[in-house]
Amino acid sequence: MNAPQPSGPQPTLGLWDAISIIIGIVVGVSIFRVPSTVMHNVSSGWAALGVWGAAGVLALIGALCYAELATRQRHGGEYTFLTTAFGRPIGFLFGWAQLTGVFSGSIGSMAYVFGEYGVATFELDSQFVPLLALASIASLTTLHVLGVSTSKMVQNILTIAKVVGLAVLLVAGLCSSAKESLSVVHEIDGPGVGLAWILVLYAYGGWNDSAFVAAELKHPHRNIPRALGGGMLAIIGLYLLINLAYFRGLGFMGLRGSSTPAVDVVQLATILPTTVRIVSGKAVGLIVMISALGAVHGLLFTGSRLFAVMGTEHPLFARLGRWHATLGSPVAALLAQASMTALLVLLVGTETGRVSVDLIVKQLGRDGIPWSTYFGGFETLLAATAPVFWGFFVLNSVAVFRLRHQQRNATDSAAFRVPFYPLTPLIFCATCLYMFWQSILYAKDLSLLALLPLLFGLPLYGLSERQRRVTSA
Repeated sequence: MNAPQPSGPQPTLGLWDAISIIIGIVVGVSIFRVPSTVMHNVSSGWAALGVWGAAGVLALIGALCYAELATRQRHGGEYTFLTTAFGRPIGFLFGWAQLTGVFSGSIGSMAYVFGEYGVATFELDSQFVPLLALASIASLTTLHVLGVSTSKMVQNILTIAKVVGLAVLLVAGLCSSAKESLSVVHEIDGPGVGLAWILVLYAYGGWNDSAFVAAELKHPHRNIPRALGGGMLAIIGLYLLINLAYFRGLGFMGLRGSSTPAVDVVQLATILPTTVRIVSGKAVGLIVMISALGAVHGLLFTGSRLFAVMGTEHPLFARLGRWHATLGSPVAALLAQASMTALLVLLVGTETGRVSVDLIVKQLGRDGIPWSTYFGGFETLLAATAPVFWGFFVLNSVAVFRLRHQQRNATDSAAFRVPFYPLTPLIFCATCLYMFWQSILYAKDLSLLALLPLLFGLPLYGLSERQRRVTSA
């Protein structure tokens, strides 16, 4: 009896499911960390809100560009955009870079934050941080393996819990007596607004990952633009309200001096019952943990779809392209992604792992990794992979023009077309170029950590292509 054939992606996601994934990925932990740093690099509350609003508009423009790409190439997201626009080698290198560092690193980073806040919230020993991170990856991957119905239900629950938690924070801050006017000018004591732009644009990052699940959306031509546009508008509004709540609850200098603004806002909010304020530290810790879990869950979902599509086109990774016939999930892609993420957690999230990485780097004639310079293990990994991440983003922005030109005679009139073309994709391209250049300046030699695995992908691509020619002969 023949084994059942893989079913492939099926259109089972509705509009709310897609929006939930976007909110779950984007609204991670940056909103609890970045606002204080932004205040060091701007001169007033209005300036801070202006940066958050303008960066949100730039992210929205990028999302609309991706909506056009995703309605033209629904399977595989950015992998397919790049393969169609620039050829198979670029698509392969993109997928390889995501698996070995960029995507897996983002998942590991969110899982590690979950572990850090779990240890702090429940007063555990710090040795449990990587264990909690690994537990979150393993448990959420298992849920994804069980199928789309289970995973989308969990994603929706996590997103709702996240929004409810943030609502408490908004009530605490917005109902506080304003400490000062948004217009009061203060002296900048940081590098300047350029750093504020970079941090805020990172805080909006992740919306692009929703393109990987376009093939599983019902009515994609209608729901892809609505999900990307509507999701980003909701996030812009949420980020502006949270920053306003921080400002009203703490004031400019109070926010600038707070490392945990969410905790401080709730503790100072007289509108809340005393018992709520007493347990605010643990409550906010739980909110951050839920936010991190939502991001991990959404990234696991979307990333596995990228590697599954890559597996269908490159024989070397053919196993990743197989979907379970009854569960309806890309089991091999999920397990490969989880394994790579777990490896990164052990390598950059533990002292033993960092020592091992330093030994390897020193064998190559380089100094050890400056872990403390970039605020720890995963922050160092994210800094190293940022130039690769934004480099591919630049190519995706150019892909908007290439695919519009390549498919100018296509009959698919239902494909979404980004408004105000070519101005909007030009703005998106300029934003990506700016972030690419800034990420290189920030990472410096550290970018070699991501560049070397990327270059190793070249012989792997050659090997895969040779295998494909032999199979097709």
